[in-house]
Amino acid sequence: MSGHPSGSRSGTGHPPTPPAGDAVFRRRAADERAARVRFRRAIALMVMTLLIPGSAQLVAGNRNVGRIAMRVWFAVLLGGALAFGIALVHHPFAFWLVSDTTALAVLRFGLIALALGWAFLIVDAWRIGQPLTLSHQHRRAVVGVNGVLCFAVAGALLFGAHLVNVQRDLLVTMFGDGAASDAAHGRYNVLLLGGDAGAGRWGLRPDSLTIASIDAETGRTVLISLPRNMSDFPFREGSVMDREFPDGFDCDDCYLNGVSTWAGDHTALFGKSDHPGIDATIMAVEGITGLEVSYWAMVNLQGFKDLVDAFGGVKLNVREPIPVGLPHESYFRYIEPGTHTLDGMETLWFARARYGSDDYSRMARQKCVMNAMLHQVTPQSAFRNFSKIARASSEMVSTSIPTSEVDRFLELGMKARSQPVSTVSLVPPQVNTADPDIDAVHEMVALAIDRAEGDAARAKSTRARKKQQSAGTTGGSVGSLAEGYAANQASDLGASC
Repeated sequence: MSGHPSGSRSGTGHPPTPPAGDAVFRRRAADERAARVRFRRAIALMVMTLLIPGSAQLVAGNRNVGRIAMRVWFAVLLGGALAFGIALVHHPFAFWLVSDTTALAVLRFGLIALALGWAFLIVDAWRIGQPLTLSHQHRRAVVGVNGVLCFAVAGALLFGAHLVNVQRDLLVTMFGDGAASDAAHGRYNVLLLGGDAGAGRWGLRPDSLTIASIDAETGRTVLISLPRNMSDFPFREGSVMDREFPDGFDCDDCYLNGVSTWAGDHTALFGKSDHPGIDATIMAVEGITGLEVSYWAMVNLQGFKDLVDAFGGVKLNVREPIPVGLPHESYFRYIEPGTHTLDGMETLWFARARYGSDDYSRMARQKCVMNAMLHQVTPQSAFRNFSKIARASSEMVSTSIPTSEVDRFLELGMKARSQPVSTVSLVPPQVNTADPDIDAVHEMVALAIDRAEGDAARAKSTRARKKQQSAGTTGGSVGSLAEGYAANQASDLGASC
């Protein structure tokens, strides 16, 4: 008989049977390792889709979907890189891309389609990861990661589509749809009209009138300002207003800023014109300056305040105390002399304040504001505050510039930023606003443009140039009615401000 207890397997060559608890522990450990592998696989599939859309489907799902998605993705990358490269070396392409309404519409729908397609692929990657095979804890984590990725990708692309749509709406709302005008003698002459506009008030009694004469090739700009109280002036020869006032606008209390009101009371003379007041004002401005106006832009000065705030303010050199408000108003105060970054309200009062000064001082300050905006506004600041700027701009400007010409003016604006701005103002002491010498005015305007274009020979050969240079070197509102304000007659407006 054997000396071992009955049922013992010792000495038979077989290992002892492990306790039942060890087998359960090992099986549980194997299951946990498998669960972690499945969890990591599910996360990896979603991350792959985030980095290269369609890669998860190509590896573990529907390969046809994966191939299509990856081809689309690489086509988008290639197209984006190509567009970026072209924009870097050929700026007009970039200006066209941000100003062409058809291109913007295509880009918007492309971004929306990309957002929806990418989100679908991320959700499909979650499905391929077999979430029902995961533990409860891992399942919740995968759902959370999937939600974050979908929200981040789709949200970013849909927000981009929103910005593109804002830009397109701005172009449609602000700019006209008429035919483009050719440059007159190599220059675009844009009439800028400023006033407190409201519903139904566009074009009524403009508060300020300035022609921005822009070289069609270089962007070199001359600002030609006309006083609102000018009277006894002619209209463009052969125009409707010239036939009505063949001897000039010499009626009682008839001033330049009242031309639009007169036209508004006699709209039948202007046929089917949508803007008879502006049309009549252009006839007056062309008669006074001898220039052919290419386009017009009406600026709502209250909307201008919002635009300045959207950019974060404008840095201006304040030459003397400028009142904000009127003495009877609760917020009345002064902007003290010095270099300050002014907010929208302060900038508006800097440009418009007449309390304690005169119209011609105000015209000088308005030019300094224009110059500051031109040179301080950068593409970077515009991009950072795009939505605010677009909203303010749509409420600020109405213009006849067609959308087809926006890219051209964007390009000219960028060129103008690197050059000095010249000014000529048809104000005392150079011009008697009550009885202007129109021939002398035409000569002043022509000389200012000649100087800007570098035609020094002609400019030096006339006395008019000497008169313009005698205005002094101080800028902004410094000066007097008798001696003139330097910012009103300057070859370099920035230096005079």
